[in-house]
Amino acid sequence: MITKKKSNAMKFLEKAAGRPLTLGGLLESLRLSEEMSQIAFAKKLKISPSHLCDIEKGRKTVSAARAAHFAESLHRSEAQFVRLALQDEVQRSGLKLKISVKAA
Repeated sequence: MITKKKSNAMKFLEKAAGRPLTLGGLLESLRLSEEMSQIAFAKKLKISPSHLCDIEKGRKTVSAARAAHFAESLHRSEAQFVRLALQDEVQRSGLKLKISVKAA
């Protein structure tokens, strides 16, 4: 069994959030670190502010394809965004699995 250690950045974000990081939590952290409103950040992601709010609060999940689009829009790691989107879906299903993603 291979285990990967969490990066210091992931540990910091999870500690700050007080829970495991979700895609919504990551988006909110990025938005706040850039001191952007939900309106401005949503425009950058090409979604409505209400949809962004729902994602940040965990009321809506994001597909892997949309997560990849968000990563591209924000110039961030596609693998990380897709992993978090898939992990959100798995957790919402009640499954006790961890998702890992590698570039092909």
